[in-house]
Amino acid sequence: MSHNVIRKAVFPVAGLGTRFLPATKAAPKEMLPVVDKPLIQYAVEEAYSAGVRHMIFVTGRSKRAIEDHFDTAYELENELETAHKDELLALVRSVQPDDMVCAYVRQPRSLGLGHAVLCAEAMVGNEPFAVLLADDLMVGLQGGPSVLAQMVAAHTQQGRSILAVQEVPLEHVKRYGIVAGEPAGKQLMRVEKIVEKPSPDKAPSRMGVAGRYILTPGIFDEIRNQPTGVGGEIQLTDAIARLMQREAVYAFQYEGKRYDCGSKEGFLEATVELALQHPQVGASFREYLKGLSL
Repeated sequence: MSHNVIRKAVFPVAGLGTRFLPATKAAPKEMLPVVDKPLIQYAVEEAYSAGVRHMIFVTGRSKRAIEDHFDTAYELENELETAHKDELLALVRSVQPDDMVCAYVRQPRSLGLGHAVLCAEAMVGNEPFAVLLADDLMVGLQGGPSVLAQMVAAHTQQGRSILAVQEVPLEHVKRYGIVAGEPAGKQLMRVEKIVEKPSPDKAPSRMGVAGRYILTPGIFDEIRNQPTGVGGEIQLTDAIARLMQREAVYAFQYEGKRYDCGSKEGFLEATVELALQHPQVGASFREYLKGLSL
């Protein structure tokens, strides 16, 4: 097997979703629906489209709904089959294709994104892997490859860790890991500096890391020896900075759009824009919006 092939993806889904309380008091934020699919399904479908077949979920307490969503729903399937609702039956079964494997591991305490990734080490093993944050709903250009598929293609050429990045407003740099470096080809930059959530006056650039990563297995040693950083958490950004000292790390300017569904505004934007593109409700929803007095 080529060491550049990405077979596994890690989904850190143990967060509490406090920005969406009370909706997330008993339900995982990753199960919030955008039109008719939960956020986590969009992320899994993106990984699947990039050739990933082994999905690893780093979960926490009260996240059973995610496991149930990607499990077989025998009673529901039986009811649909008996009622000859074949289209709905096919839709339910398509959530987990036959060639897709789902595995789950618990993050016992909320110690940060870096720690969540480290929890998946035993399942990932000694191979490069993807990390997808379901809060960031990423959509490729119309008719084009998904964001992760674009990154996998870049990784095939470089064989190194790759971070998805986008230019963000200066006043928003404090929300992101910010990178700076030198151009290394079309859409690629070799990262020379990465800082977690800097103040605007200390940010090395306005290139913010979005919620997609391809990481080499060397990241695990860095996380394991990583002291706590911003917010008292084990930051993945800090571990990537340490990894850069012994191997190249690249930033990738993807083609597509990111919706920050960790915020109410971004979640609403994704809901409206994806509803307008939906084959069943798009046309009628567009007419409804035209009739609003705004």
